[in-house]
Amino acid sequence: MLPRDFRDGAVQLQSRLKIERAAPGELFDAKLATPFAVLGIRTAGELVTHIEYLPRGVATLEPTNKLAAKACRQIEKYLADPQFEFDLPFEYRGTPFQQRVWRAIQAIPRGKTLTYLEVARQLQSAPRPVGGACGANRLPLVIPCHRVVASGGIGGFMHARGGEPIQIKQWLLRHENVPANRA
Repeated sequence: MLPRDFRDGAVQLQSRLKIERAAPGELFDAKLATPFAVLGIRTAGELVTHIEYLPRGVATLEPTNKLAAKACRQIEKYLADPQFEFDLPFEYRGTPFQQRVWRAIQAIPRGKTLTYLEVARQLQSAPRPVGGACGANRLPLVIPCHRVVASGGIGGFMHARGGEPIQIKQWLLRHENVPANRA
């Protein structure tokens, strides 16, 4: 990539998905192809630290460690069975409010959704900060932010209101058999 391809620390790809630029020396520990994206998986020690949606054309990468391999196996199990429950070791890394939102999101059962407003009411907050916490989620699928929707529609996903991110959210909700009026 050329320097002009970088802007504000992120790479803007033709697919319109923003990809965080890895810190120097930081690499993905696996890249797994799925029907909706390539998932970039990062680990640190005994924890999964990031799962990132990458464009479908990105080259895959075999897992470089046991934890990345476990993450790939669990994602594949989820893709085969939307009722599969992840048990990957991770740490909530965010503000105390973000952590409260992520715990509330993890409690949403498969096949169900809550609106940003419903989550906000549970936490005695407002919908917009809930949406911000969803966007800051570094572990999608494990912390299923795709299950949080707007009161009048699908809402945003990955800080976007259209395009590929929303298509990914729709795919995940259909995969989990969410009724069409909630997806």
